[in-house]
Amino acid sequence: MIKSRKYYAVLLLLLVALVALPFVRSRKKFVKNTGVVWTTEYHITYEARTNLDDSIQHVFSMIDNSASAFNKQSLVSAINEGRTNVADRLFKILYNKAIEVNKASGGVYDPTVMPLVNAWGFGYKSGQMPTQEQLDSILAFVGVEHTRLDGDKVVKDDPRVQFDFSSIAKGLACDEVAAMLARNGAVNYMVEIGGEVVAQGVNERGKPWHVSVDLPVADNKKGAVHQNAVVLTLDSLAVATSGSYRKFKEVDGKKVSHIVNPKTGGSETSNLLSVSIVAPDCMSADAWATACMAMGLEKTQSMMEKNTSLGVMTISTDDDGNFVVWSNKRFADLVVN
Repeated sequence: MIKSRKYYAVLLLLLVALVALPFVRSRKKFVKNTGVVWTTEYHITYEARTNLDDSIQHVFSMIDNSASAFNKQSLVSAINEGRTNVADRLFKILYNKAIEVNKASGGVYDPTVMPLVNAWGFGYKSGQMPTQEQLDSILAFVGVEHTRLDGDKVVKDDPRVQFDFSSIAKGLACDEVAAMLARNGAVNYMVEIGGEVVAQGVNERGKPWHVSVDLPVADNKKGAVHQNAVVLTLDSLAVATSGSYRKFKEVDGKKVSHIVNPKTGGSETSNLLSVSIVAPDCMSADAWATACMAMGLEKTQSMMEKNTSLGVMTISTDDDGNFVVWSNKRFADLVVN
């Protein structure tokens, strides 16, 4: 009788061990995926039961196939060329966010700048230094007010209207990867694509995520040089930076920025070197960083000084070429001292 009880006790323990084994093997751990997408590096760290790199690549592919004007087979290319007028989920997300920021920024952020971007040589077509006459002819059909969404249909008042979501596509990619990680049970993660970041929870040491924001320092031969301006603590927040120092070209000794003003058609050059935005989602941060660069230093500071939903930091130069750093309280509260 005693022997029988011992036998069943051992059998029960074995059964419990066998049942528990899959759960032990699938215990969550921190995974790191890195690589290059859209000519920029990405670094994604998350706590999960399995490596989700395949799902990350799927998100990248969806964004590229929907929003990349440099992909001739993408949806936005087809809409720009008049081959279709049917929007998908991602296009509608980008369009609606662009409309929101366009209205809030007084029109300085506009997703229909593609012809201007091409004219200045920063798009999928070559260009150099357009004349004001050429810019004026393009401005006649630039403006998101010439477009609207009618259900799934994209309506353009002028067939020459073309969309450019480059300024927010990376931000959306960060948000979409973060959403995919959350669907797969991750509560602790950091998604960084080309300097745009979404972070939630804690890192593998159980500490809050710390994210550095670069000074706008560039080496003409090697591109951007990474020197920390500040370090932020992020949890369920995103940060994006836009700057004239990262993407520009020189024509006849003159520096030409990729930031194009949709109202004037001109390439924006000023003492404002970079704008960093902290927002609840990376797409909003991305859009507002671009909008503020187009607005310039004074308008950005005036609009954002008392903003409690967006954290803003500007880095400009004074007359002697020294860096001048300004931030609103929302941004300053997140800085690691």
